[in-house]
Amino acid sequence: MFVSTAYAQTAAPAGGGSDMLVQFLPLILIFIVFYFLLIRPQQKKMKEHKAMLAAIRRGDRVVTGGGIIGVVTKVADDELTVEIAENVRVRCLRSTVNLVLAKTEPTGKSGGDSTPAATTEEGESKPADTPAAGGIGKLFGRK
Repeated sequence: MFVSTAYAQTAAPAGGGSDMLVQFLPLILIFIVFYFLLIRPQQKKMKEHKAMLAAIRRGDRVVTGGGIIGVVTKVADDELTVEIAENVRVRCLRSTVNLVLAKTEPTGKSGGDSTPAATTEEGESKPADTPAAGGIGKLFGRK
């Protein structure tokens, strides 16, 4: 006859647990990389932003979501009053604040000083009426 005898193939051994782990190992590694590169830094940034929003107080200089820069004049629960120009005040939600440019010292710490001391972005304290770039005068011997 022209048809040869067919032989049944032997079945592969049922590996079970170790085979499944080897198959899912690349997927698990990808998830771990995504967690450390994307998810964890985003959660940390959101936590810092939430703490910054909770710490906003009167006198802070803020930037809103629309790009408006102003000084906080009144703080309520979820609402801020921001002065963006002389005698121009805007009410905005606390959650729309993107950045706090300059933080002020609490009024109880200054000991009777009428001008609040602002803090620069580097964390250095400076009086509110001194210019930020006053170091060039020192180079030429001016005080």
